[in-house]
Amino acid sequence: MPETAQSPWRWMDGFLSPELKRVPPEEMGRARLLIVITLVLMLFDGMILLFLPVSPQPWVHGPVILMSLGANGVALGLLRRRSTLDVSATLVCATMAAMLVFTLSTSQWSASASHAAITLLPALSVYLIGPRAGLLITLPVALFIAVIHPLRFTLWGDLRGPEAVRLWMMNVSAAFCMGCLWVVSWLHSSARRKAHQAREQALRTLRESEHKLHTLIENTDDLVCSLDVEGRVLVVNSAMRKAYRIREGREPVPGEPLFPRGSAKLAALGRMMAQSFSGRGVRREDTFVHADGRHETVEVSFKPMFGEDGQPLGLTLFARNITERKAAEAKLSEVHRTLLDVSRKAGMAEAITGLLHNVGNTLNSVNVSVHLVTERLRASRVGGLARAVELLHAHRGSLAAFLERDPRGQQLSAYLVAVSSQLVEEQRALLAEQDTLAHALEHVKSIISTQQQHARVSAPVERVSVTQLIDDALRLHAVPLERAGVEIRRQYDALPEVMLDRHKLLQIVLNLLSNARQALLDTPHSDKRLTVRIAARPEERLLIQVTDNGPGISPEHLPRIFTQGFTTKKDGHGFGLHTSALAALEMDGTLTCDSPGPGQGATFTIDLPMQPPSAR
Repeated sequence: MPETAQSPWRWMDGFLSPELKRVPPEEMGRARLLIVITLVLMLFDGMILLFLPVSPQPWVHGPVILMSLGANGVALGLLRRRSTLDVSATLVCATMAAMLVFTLSTSQWSASASHAAITLLPALSVYLIGPRAGLLITLPVALFIAVIHPLRFTLWGDLRGPEAVRLWMMNVSAAFCMGCLWVVSWLHSSARRKAHQAREQALRTLRESEHKLHTLIENTDDLVCSLDVEGRVLVVNSAMRKAYRIREGREPVPGEPLFPRGSAKLAALGRMMAQSFSGRGVRREDTFVHADGRHETVEVSFKPMFGEDGQPLGLTLFARNITERKAAEAKLSEVHRTLLDVSRKAGMAEAITGLLHNVGNTLNSVNVSVHLVTERLRASRVGGLARAVELLHAHRGSLAAFLERDPRGQQLSAYLVAVSSQLVEEQRALLAEQDTLAHALEHVKSIISTQQQHARVSAPVERVSVTQLIDDALRLHAVPLERAGVEIRRQYDALPEVMLDRHKLLQIVLNLLSNARQALLDTPHSDKRLTVRIAARPEERLLIQVTDNGPGISPEHLPRIFTQGFTTKKDGHGFGLHTSALAALEMDGTLTCDSPGPGQGATFTIDLPMQPPSAR
């Protein structure tokens, strides 16, 4: 971390290389301590050289002091050339250890090994060159003090008795203290190194987070500006600077209010800040008119920042250009209105299509009935009756003789009886077909009335004999089914009359029968079969199934079979089953389809409640 020019330690940086001048603060502290120790040692060596003439052994101390002075000078000079402290620190610590050993070896004072100065070696070596290297330097000196130095005065000298014991105790204690001081220094160094690593990791993480946040703020298209509680700018991104420059003619300056003091904009900003700090969200839209007449709409939101004590620290202003979104919303609203109109028209078209389809199915049945009536009228014996009446009229003058003697008169009475019986039978059949036609026309009328009243709440519900209704539907399709050689099988359970919409059910059944007939016409085999089943299900449900052994339905077509417009017929329009499914839903029921596959027929199932929802 750079220091100010007034720092009292700046003069030491002259001994450092350019690389060492840029090291972190902690490393700079080690470098400066090394410089101080080296200079002190060199000063101490210089003082000894001054007193060398009075030294008892000048020829021994002189070269050693010069070597120490030279080593420290070399260490100091290496600091100017190298980018690390390791070599210089090791050289200084080794010189200190050598000087201690030399001093203790030449001293005639037996207690010199217990001097407090020896404790500096482990502390300084651990701090300057690390625990391991410091141990390599401290351990030999401690062994020298604990063993060799006392042997010099006891075993090789004349120190005996209690004095010798005291010397051994003092030297061993001094060596032990050196070891303890190395351990303490090592623990302190380890703790300091871990704390330094944790701090560096925290700082690295903080810098990375700060960089990511800065990158995120700069890379966003939104306008971002952070303000303090006084409305002064703290952080502003490039997008905000650009927009502010366009609107205000200048860029926001960090440390200054976002708007000029005393301006209405600053007062409005203060009110919004107060509202934001009170916990209420602040969001507004501003419209800005450019010089070229172009309008720009901006959405502005204020997010407060609070400290750990809950006091407001400032707020962040987020602004986003929503001009395109507003235009898109307007277009979407217009499209929505258009879709509603199209949907209404599509509903009308669907209703008309359903009407035409249902009326067409019923008119097909009417056409069948009319054809039956025509055929019966053509085969009627009314013409024979007219001829018999003409014969009677011709013999009206001798009617009794004609009836008794003429062979034709004798057969006339039996003929009239036979003709009367046949005419009665024909009348009964024609009346039955007339009833069928009346029911069909009534169904057409109901279909038209239903389509004209889509807004009604509920369909007309009445008691209906389901078996009778199914038989009526089958009778309407009897002739085309008979001509196609289709065998009709009825499987009816005994059921009471049920409450439902007769015309909707008839509409569904007629459509299913028409589809089954068409499917059977398309099948090549001769044993064509149509099965209609009526059964009761649990929970008062009615089941009606129409099964044919026609060409069947492919599995991929089954999910779409009731979709509007979907058909597999060449001349189909895809509205019949769709309309029938909707009718079943309106009756609170369902219409489903199942087919084992192509060539295996199909089964359509109507599931209805036996009572309308309002009656349950």
